[in-house]
Formats: sequence, C-alpha cells, structure tokens
Amino acid sequence: MSKRDYYDVLGVSKSASERDIKKAYKKLAMKYHPDRTQGDKAMEEKFKEIQEAYEILTDDNKRAAYDQYGHAGVDPNRGGAGFGGNADFGDIFGDVFGDIFGGGRGRQSRARQGADLRYNLEMTLEEAVRGKEVEIRVPTLVECEVCHGSGAKPGTQPKVCPTCKGSGQVQMRQGFFAVQQTCPTCSGTGKIISDPCTACRGQGRVEKTKTLSVKVPAGVDTGDRIRLTGEGEAGEQGAPAGDLYVQVNVREHDIFTRDGNNLYCEVPLSFTSAALGGELEVPTLDGKVKLKITPETQTGKMFRLRSKGVKSVRSGAVGDLLCKVVVETPINLSSKQKELLREFDSSISSSAAKHRPKEKGFFDGVKKFFDDLTN
Repeated sequence: MSKRDYYDVLGVSKSASERDIKKAYKKLAMKYHPDRTQGDKAMEEKFKEIQEAYEILTDDNKRAAYDQYGHAGVDPNRGGAGFGGNADFGDIFGDVFGDIFGGGRGRQSRARQGADLRYNLEMTLEEAVRGKEVEIRVPTLVECEVCHGSGAKPGTQPKVCPTCKGSGQVQMRQGFFAVQQTCPTCSGTGKIISDPCTACRGQGRVEKTKTLSVKVPAGVDTGDRIRLTGEGEAGEQGAPAGDLYVQVNVREHDIFTRDGNNLYCEVPLSFTSAALGGELEVPTLDGKVKLKITPETQTGKMFRLRSKGVKSVRSGAVGDLLCKVVVETPINLSSKQKELLREFDSSISSSAAKHRPKEKGFFDGVKKFFDDLTN
C-alpha cells in the first residue's frame, strides 16, 4: 500500500512553516491519540501516520530529502534519512506539548526569583499632596552574606543533581505522553548542596529587616503604588530579587475631602452673611483665602476656587477647591434676639412670595397635592 503525501497527512501546504506544521500536528494528535480512540486499530494506524509525517517535516534534512525524492528519500530501508521504526513517541510529544506539561527537552533549571512584597504606607492629606521622603522598615529575606546566596558552605560548591542531571526536571511517561515534572531530589534547582552554609542553613537567604528610603511624589492618592525594583525578597541561590510595592493610603481629613484632583469642604455661613453677602475666610492647603459671598446665597451653593486643589501626580494638572456653604441657624438666642427675629419675620410675611419663593412654592404644591386626593 502506497504512503500518502506527508503534507496531505497533516493538512498543510508544501510551503508551510515549522510553526504551522507543529500547530497542525498538535490538533491531529489530540484527535487521534490512542488514549482517545479506545483501541481502534484504524485510528491507531492513522495516529502513527501523523507522527511519521510530523517527524519528517520538522527535520530540515529529512524534509529536504523528502521534497526532492519523495518517500524514497526518507526510507531507511533504501538508505534514506527517514523515519525509523524505533521512534520515541514520548520525545515527540515532549517537543510539541512541552509548554503544556511544564517544559520540553533541554529545558534548563532556573532558581526561583524572590517574591514581591507589599508595604502599606499611611499618609496625611497634606503629605500626599506635597510629596514626602519617608523611611520604612520592611521584614524580608535577603541574600546570605556568608555564602553570597549559593547556600553552600564557603569554599564548597553545589553539585549537579544526579537525578535530573542539572535540568531540574524529570520525565514521567504515561502511555504515549511524556510529562515533565519538577525533580523531587533537587526541587527543580538542578543542584544538590552536600555541605550547606551554616549561616543560612543552605537556603542562600536569611531573614532581615531592611530600612529603606521612599520618595513619595506629590499628588499621590489612596490606591497608588510605588514600585521599588529589587527590594523584595532575595531570589533562591542567587536568582534576582522580587520587587517591593509601597501601597499608599491617605487618611481622612478633618476639613477636606478629595475627589481626584479636586478638594471639597463645607463652609458654615451666618444667616446675615447669606442674606446680605460679604467676604469670608476659607482654608486651603496653602493657607487662608478670601471668598466673596454674593447676597441672597442659599445653603448648598458651591463656590469654586480655581487651582487650589491637588496637582496630579501623572498629568501635572491642578484641580480646584469647591466650597459648599451651609447656612447656620442661630442658637442660644436671648429674649431680645428672639423678639427681633419675630419682628423681622413679621415684616416679610405679608410678601412671602417675594422674600421666600421656595417656601411659598413648596406649600402651594402641598395644597394642590391634597386637593387632588380629595377630588
């Protein structure tokens, strides 16, 4: 029985790249693998045909011979460079599916990088707005100064792991699959320390509390993070250290509330100032400023002081300060003061619609509401 064209077997063109060939093979192998076809002989033969085509077309020399001479150029019985009867299915799967099972052949071990750390930094609003350089103390793992992170006693060196031969990985076969797993002897480092450092007990790292200076830029807000590269935990056996992330949390302020680059505050306003207008001193983060109150100001009115907010840490734009006035009702009045207020109220009651339009509008609406209910 004549063999099918290898390109047709994988469903690719003769100009297909190695990447396209691997992609096609992976798809077909998953479909026709014996573990999925439950002993179907025809499907098993199909799977072998797919594997044979894959091995030929992913080997530059074999592919060139096949392209020039066809199957005769790669037939081992005819002196070709073809697919032998002792092909290792597991190795092929290791090449194609290595990324799924933890790495293919030739993967080198790598000591793990140190863990990233987080430090919560509490700041006042003033500190966050103006920026500040602060010192923080961070408990972490640092490189052992005695063995310089190797974990081995000074004067000795770690040895290559005899189980994985330094790769950090061992191959476990499951049927036709070759699954890469972390070496149980060296835990993936590829090395064995027979004479450990007494200072770090072979870990290459020791616990230490570091004091760091952190420059907090002006304009930071709650939730912002400052990254200090390499200030996290030291890596294993000399691997790079992780990073330290300083998480900013701005405490609530007694006067101001921040929203983005804008600041908000409530300003109490006397009944007289609200009615007649005038000037009022209001606080800002840079000191007091004069705020002009227009006559007949109602409670809840917002006054904007431009560029009195926060300078953005990213764009440099400066926000505003928005002052909400709250008209304060007088308390602890004397008899004379109460009498004066009654006289004043009496003087404007005859023309309430003119002096208190909201009040009149409200009660007119209430009257209409009840009239509609009774009709």
